[in-house]
This record gives sequence, C-alpha cells and structure tokens, in this order.
Amino acid sequence: MKIAVIGCTHAGTFAIKTILAENPDAQVTVYEKNDNISFLSCGIALYLGGHVKDPQGLFYSSPEELTKLGATVKMNHEVTNVDPQSKTISVTNLADNQSFDDHYDKLVVTTGSWPVIPPIKGIDNKNVYLCKNWNHAQKLFETAPSKKRITIVGAGYIGAELAEAYSTTGHEVTLIDGADRIMSKYFDKQFTDVVEKDFTDHGVTLGLDQQVTEISGDDTVTIKTTKGSYETDLVVMCVGFKPNTSLLQGKLATTENGALITNEYMQTSDPDIFGAGDSVAVHYNPTHSLAYIPLATNAVRQGILVGKNIAKQTVKYMGTQSSSGLKLYDKTIVSTGLTMAAAKQQGVNAHEVIVKDNYRPEFMPSTEPVLMSLVYDPNSRRILGGSLLSTYDVSQSANTLSVCIQNENTIDDLAMVDMLFQPQFDRPFNYLNILAQAAQEQEAKAADPATK
Repeated sequence: MKIAVIGCTHAGTFAIKTILAENPDAQVTVYEKNDNISFLSCGIALYLGGHVKDPQGLFYSSPEELTKLGATVKMNHEVTNVDPQSKTISVTNLADNQSFDDHYDKLVVTTGSWPVIPPIKGIDNKNVYLCKNWNHAQKLFETAPSKKRITIVGAGYIGAELAEAYSTTGHEVTLIDGADRIMSKYFDKQFTDVVEKDFTDHGVTLGLDQQVTEISGDDTVTIKTTKGSYETDLVVMCVGFKPNTSLLQGKLATTENGALITNEYMQTSDPDIFGAGDSVAVHYNPTHSLAYIPLATNAVRQGILVGKNIAKQTVKYMGTQSSSGLKLYDKTIVSTGLTMAAAKQQGVNAHEVIVKDNYRPEFMPSTEPVLMSLVYDPNSRRILGGSLLSTYDVSQSANTLSVCIQNENTIDDLAMVDMLFQPQFDRPFNYLNILAQAAQEQEAKAADPATK
C-alpha cells in the first residue's frame, strides 16, 4: 500500500506514526513544504514571553524520527495539484524548483490552516506580522524586543495570549477586536469582563467593537479603525484561521469555509483520501453538527484515527466538545462545549446557570473563588457546555464537563455524581456538583407556578 501524506504538523505527524505502527509494510511518503515539522504553536506566546527558554522543546518529532520509523520524508516539497481520478499528485521541490508527479493508493490530507488575512489597506506593511508557525515565531522573537509599542489585531486565544505575554515584557500593548469583548467565541460576558479588567490593570489598551480599516507608516505605524486610530511600532494579525484546502476545492466535499467533510473513519467524500486536523471539519457533539474548530487536540486524535483506519474501517471518531483553556496573568480560564451566546446564535434551546463559590471550605487557611457556568437543554436536561475561571487551577474540571457532554449526561447526573471530598481539595460536594445543583434549583423554580 502506497500512501502519500501532504503536510506534517500535528495531524500529519500522528497519522504517519500510527500508519507505520499499524501497517509496517506500507510505503509512506511525506511531503512538507516547510523546513520543520510538529511545531507546537500553542507555545508561541510562552516562548515570546520568556517562559519557555529552549524553543526546541516545542517540537515533539523530527524528519529524522519519521525516517527511522520507515517513512520517506521530503521537506521543502510543495504539492501543487491532486488528481483523485488518476490518484496522482504533482510536487515541486522548493530547493531546486524541479517538479514531478507521484502516485498513491491512499492519500492523507493534513495541510492544516493558515491565518485569515483581511483585505485591509496597507496589510502588506513591513511591520505587520503573522503568528502561526515556527518561522513566524522566530521573526517575532527577533524583532519585538527592539519595539516599544505592539498592537495585536484579534482578541481570540492567540491574540489574548500574545497581549498578556508582551504586557509582561515591558511593551506598551494594544489589543483590537471587531467584537465588543475579548474571546467572545469561547466565554460569556461574565467571564470576559473579569479578564478584560486584568488586561487594563496590566496596562493593556483594549480597542473593542471596531474594525481595522487601514495600516500605514514606516518606523511609526498608524492603525486606523472604525472608531479612531492607534500609533504603534509592530502589528500582529491574529483574526482567525481558515482551512488550507485549495488543492481539493471542487474535488472533495467541503463545508462553506472550505473545510473537508469526513465520515466517522476520517475518509473524505473520496474513500481513498483521508483528512485530519485543521483542514477538516469536526463532528461537534453539543449540537451533533459539523463545525470548524482548529485545535491541536482535535488534530492529534484525528491523525491517529487516520492511521487506525487507513487499511480498513476500524475505529470511529468520537467527535469533540472543543475543550480549551489558557492561563492569563494569575487566572485559569477554561471552557468546553457551547457558551450561552453561541447557543443563542445557533438557535439551540438552552438555559444557563452561573455560580461563584469557593473551591474548598472557608475554615482552611486559604481558599479561592471559582466562577462557573453551565449551559444545558431545559427539556432533556442534557449538559451542553460549561466554563470556569479562578486563580485556583480548575483546568481539569473542564475535562470532567467534556466527558459529561460526550456521554450526554444531564444536570441531574452531575449534581449527584460521586466525587472525592477532602478539605485540602474541595467541599463535601465538589464545586461542579454545586453548579449542577444550582441548575436543578433553577429549573425547579421555573416549573413551580408559585414562583411565577
């Protein structure tokens, strides 16, 4: 079996390793247009902020490792065309600009995503940088220390992390976004209000509910928006990502934004072409629909599934809850599944309960409050999403809620599920129990005519 793999970051790396482990006789050829593989871009802000001293730790594999496993690895090779009918691909060696064709029995498309570059006047200004891959990180690492003012355009996860990182390295930071609050796709307002105050307390200027219309200037850059203008020395564009699937447009089934559609075994509309990672749509469990959610966690799981299913349909995709989180200043903020805002936007019938409670008893020498939300279907009582924020590490609680969504547990399940109690760690009822009990109480009051 001859297998060609296009792209080798998270999904590609895990697909290759699993293919070779499951099918040691397979002939696997990897085509990667960059000069590196397996870069953990989620560590860029930690690297730029000085928390990660050795950037080589952000790579977990190498061309040499994949070669030792039995793959033929062709770095700096760009696939320029895919012909599903003849099962051939056209490739250009970027080192000498020589082109050739290759044949495959099975094709793995793990081409990832690319930053959205909005059609802004002056977007090609030399002081505008992207933040996606290792080469982007290197450019920022070399350039940013000599700049005083840095402006981040886009207040999603990457933008928020970069803004925090540069605010701790002596820079004057401005964070601009078209939404009226930061990280609006991931958290409801009660949570983003807390984080926004942390940003302003650390000197970050927030330019929200405004679009950038023009970027101009040489040494000093002027950013014009729909609400005013900002002077800066360096601009980082972080407005989102799009699937890198132009090779397959019109050849395979895709969503509206171009993400490849796969079945439960990661096969595209052509059963001999598999897709994984940021180039494909995920099966989103809270709504049982397709969604585009470019996360490394999705990519590695899908890559493994490609390897498991490349020879025959073996292991089904479980879907995702899109669990994610980050640490900003001294706070952990995490989420899984739907926010209430997202539920409303998608027309999902949902209720939300928000609770703030200490994570362990007040008689302990110290404790910390946890801000929590639970989104659920009021009819089936099925849990659809949740968020947590605290200076206490609540990250693993998001994983608990993720399992609840995956297994279609209800607020009643979570309210009484057995969790350990020890005053060092929590209350007799864990704070997630308390959160679900609050949802039960909310529904009981709604159903009681005496409360109306």
